[in-house]
Amino acid sequence: MSSLPKAESPVTQPIYVTQPSLPSLEAFLPYLQEIWKNKLLTNGGPYHQTFEQALCDYLGVKHLALFTNGTIALVTALQALRITGEVITTPYSFVATAHSLLWNGVKPVFVDIDAKTLNLDPAKIEAAITPHTTAILPVHVYGHPCDMEAIQKIADNYNLKVVYDAAHAFGVQCHSGSVLNHGDLSVLSFHATKVFNTFEGGAIICPDAKTKQRIDHLKNFGFVDEVTVVAPGINGKMSEFNAAFGLLQLQHIDQALARRKEIDAVYRKQLADTKGVLCLGDAGEVVANYAYFPLLVQRDHPLSRDGLLQKLKDHGIFARRYFYPLITDFPMYRALPSAQRENLPVATDASAKVLCLPIYPALRPEEQQRVIDIIKGT
Repeated sequence: MSSLPKAESPVTQPIYVTQPSLPSLEAFLPYLQEIWKNKLLTNGGPYHQTFEQALCDYLGVKHLALFTNGTIALVTALQALRITGEVITTPYSFVATAHSLLWNGVKPVFVDIDAKTLNLDPAKIEAAITPHTTAILPVHVYGHPCDMEAIQKIADNYNLKVVYDAAHAFGVQCHSGSVLNHGDLSVLSFHATKVFNTFEGGAIICPDAKTKQRIDHLKNFGFVDEVTVVAPGINGKMSEFNAAFGLLQLQHIDQALARRKEIDAVYRKQLADTKGVLCLGDAGEVVANYAYFPLLVQRDHPLSRDGLLQKLKDHGIFARRYFYPLITDFPMYRALPSAQRENLPVATDASAKVLCLPIYPALRPEEQQRVIDIIKGT
């Protein structure tokens, strides 16, 4: 029998943009033993139910439906609100944002982003509204909140739904509490690369019990009971294994966020006066989660963005051009009139400059300093 490959030593181990926070196997074993004892692997078992309530308590939301991943959650959120026609969204996101629209037979309409936040620009939304527009799908990019008040005002004026792709926004709060309570629905991702992960997973934040009940039906093939199906649902249920892992992760999330904050502060301090690089604005008064650390490489930097990316890679540091390419550059979208680059100058510029640097709790100070020294050219 072949053995598993040995982990690389700390000296030679590559440095990635993010690495999942993993508890010890010993800590997870009691959860596994309980699952074996219960003989319940899925379909809303005890860990699933406990995890849903624990997340509601931690995040400051009233109702939450767990999912197998964030993409299925996005697809289901649009189904739950019966979204049709056209939806206004951003080109500056992971492709799952727009893919969820296509999977629902909805036409994405792309508008440009704000240069300071890289979120959907509310000033560009109204001009894109047509008689076929039914919703707005913004993204809290890098966990920085959108201008939710401006977006909601537009939605109210035109009777549109608002679904937030909050994949990056776990634990983020604004002046009114959790950002997840804004819009008609918000969708989280618990993918392994996220601030909070369950290996794979996701959730929909629901405003009331009735909406949660509909979503719970949709994520379980539409079943109400053993013989009753009320909707053409999908299999989006989170397993007991993922829910148990999430409960264990939740015990350590505050420490993880605190360490991310420290890393963010070091980057900002040491790169503040570095020629040719611009750190995206910090979260200000928002309670942030420091999900990513995006750097915009300017024309006066000694290296191009891609040149700096390669130099970091040559030193075993794997930064990421996140988001590049734009969603609108992919073949299933680029023929749309709203996808033309001349309509999206800010997003196009940001995509050509952005480089996300390593940020995760296990990143050691000497590793972070290596990243900084290469960027500064020292």
